Amino acid sequence: MLERTHIPEAPWWVVHAVDKKKARLNCIAHLLQQIPYENVPKPEIILPERMRNADYHRTPVPQEMYVPEIY
Repeated sequence: MLERTHIPEAPWWVVHAVDKKKARLNCIAHLLQQIPYENVPKPEIILPERMRNADYHRTPVPQEMYVPEIY
């Protein structure tokens, strides 16, 4: 299957994955290297003055909405 479907338009890549974390990072780096990158000119953004609402009151966030800290 790999021989028949490995074509220049859609190549197959094999990732050695003994160390899963390194394999994922290596795969991401490899995929990003396949995409030609060039700087895109961006126009300067001019933001308007921030509007402040004097009667705004922020309520406390419910505890169940927080993402738990694992580490």
